[in-house]
Amino acid sequence: MGWSEAELSLTLISDRPMARLNRQTFQRRGPTNVIAFPFHPTPTPEGPPPLLGEVVISLETCARQAQETGWPVEELFDFFLIHGILHLLDYDHDTPEHEARMDEKTLELLRLLHPGIKDI
Repeated sequence: MGWSEAELSLTLISDRPMARLNRQTFQRRGPTNVIAFPFHPTPTPEGPPPLLGEVVISLETCARQAQETGWPVEELFDFFLIHGILHLLDYDHDTPEHEARMDEKTLELLRLLHPGIKDI
């Protein structure tokens, strides 16, 4: 990406504001687990670390999906955070090939945080 350090904004919200954000951003009804807003910064050699963008996670959806899937909530939260960060780094799941690439990278990074984790 052109830099060795970067920053991001992380916002944790409940389902109601997430549903509103999901509707405003994607015209979809209801809450979702994570939404990422990439800023696409230009690297500057002498400037501060660039702000990659914002990751927004619904803690209510995370807790509900953890209960539904049987995953520990901490691991699922980390999964959503990694997923959002990858969106900031231009990963996407708009095609089957892109989705496979993103899923592979998400699980690779998740296993660094949680060795022995089962696949989602």
